[in-house]
Amino acid sequence: MAYLPRNIVKGSSIISKSLQFNGVRSFSVGNQLNEKKTLKPVGQNIVLVDGVRTPFLLSGTDYSKLMPHELAKVALRGILQKTGVPKEMIDYIIYGAVIQEVKTSNIAREAALCAGYSDKTPAHTVTMACISSNVAMTTAVGLINSGVYDMIVAGGVEFMSDVPIRHSRKMRSLLMRLGKAKTLQQRLSLIASIRPDFFAPELPAVAEFSSGETMGHSADRLAAAFGVTRKEQDEFALRSHTLAQQAQDKGYFTDLMPILVPGSDKEITKDNGIRVSTPEQLAKLKPAFIKPHGTITAANASYLTDGASACLITTEAKAKSLGLKPKAYLRNFLYVSQDPIDQLLLGPAYGTPQVLDKAGLSMQDIDVFEFHEAFAGQILANFKAMDSEWFAQRYMNRKSKVGAPPLNKFNLWGGSLSIGHPFAATGVRLAMHTANRLIREDGQLGLIAACAAGGQGVAMIVERHPDATPN
Repeated sequence: MAYLPRNIVKGSSIISKSLQFNGVRSFSVGNQLNEKKTLKPVGQNIVLVDGVRTPFLLSGTDYSKLMPHELAKVALRGILQKTGVPKEMIDYIIYGAVIQEVKTSNIAREAALCAGYSDKTPAHTVTMACISSNVAMTTAVGLINSGVYDMIVAGGVEFMSDVPIRHSRKMRSLLMRLGKAKTLQQRLSLIASIRPDFFAPELPAVAEFSSGETMGHSADRLAAAFGVTRKEQDEFALRSHTLAQQAQDKGYFTDLMPILVPGSDKEITKDNGIRVSTPEQLAKLKPAFIKPHGTITAANASYLTDGASACLITTEAKAKSLGLKPKAYLRNFLYVSQDPIDQLLLGPAYGTPQVLDKAGLSMQDIDVFEFHEAFAGQILANFKAMDSEWFAQRYMNRKSKVGAPPLNKFNLWGGSLSIGHPFAATGVRLAMHTANRLIREDGQLGLIAACAAGGQGVAMIVERHPDATPN
């Protein structure tokens, strides 16, 4: 497709009006509340019983000496402790991971064994970039709906403090041949062929294989295409951190499980990336990707994070038989994909109207919105796309726009910009914040959406369960 032009914002009014929300300057497209709807199940009534996560920490901090499966172990044990379900009753485990530790390639299995689950419980690992634990959850829904299993634990882990760094391909090839050499002369000949460039390592990067472009560069171009200013991005980032700080102080993050770091006496009890700054301090930061005129900075982008999550999914009938009180029904969901270059981060804009159509809902029916915040510019660009008649007709083959979420319903406990974003763990965090907000705010329906590498995305509808109680 052609590069998105700046006039893509034609017909969009998302930044037309500001309001004060809990002391934070924010944006709104108006309030709307119609008569609440309930949804019919697609297949069986599948429920999200509960979920947990470790504190999300900046990479290179208190988790830095661990391995990924040790973080995952905490979450996998935590969900059993929180629900009281015996580990023997878990039929299957599905776990997400993006940057894989090669020693534990099927980390679902290794972490489950480490957490004390039965060796008779199968487990497999999934990956779909930032929506990997969404995939784990919806895969669980499919397996339960098919009648294969009753109770599944789903989640994900990401560990950015220690990522695999490879030798160059030339060096890898030489080492493979060296291992097969049968004589000393063959070995010496191979060693003599080594050149200085063989030693250049291959460093991992948050970049698209298809384009070679980092996600930050894509976000900068997307923000420019939609006319999202640096000031708007900094204001949104400040909103995220301020709301996250308020939610943390009020004890709303009840999905968070404290962790005693192995090898030390230090107990980690909260996320450590939440930092409320000032507009003046944010304005001083230099562009991180497109220099000197870009608008993405370290403060208005999500940061590299270590963390793990897990949740319990089953049928409503099974939950009732065990005396469990589920948080929410898992209703409609779908995945989307689009151009991975110019529309890399527009998953929510594509997924939201489609999942609403699938469920027979409108934006006005949704009480809680929880979107993954990869970048402030990405969120605001999605808002403008969703609120643009031109974008709806030109790119989505829709007669009219779906409209942007009102910010008085959107990410009211902060988001990935502030709480952190361990790639494969974020999906469960989004689901739990949605469910817990529905309970606390007396809402009925929630919508989750996220973008992912490769130009993909997810949208999910969850419904508050009548037996749900705050915790």
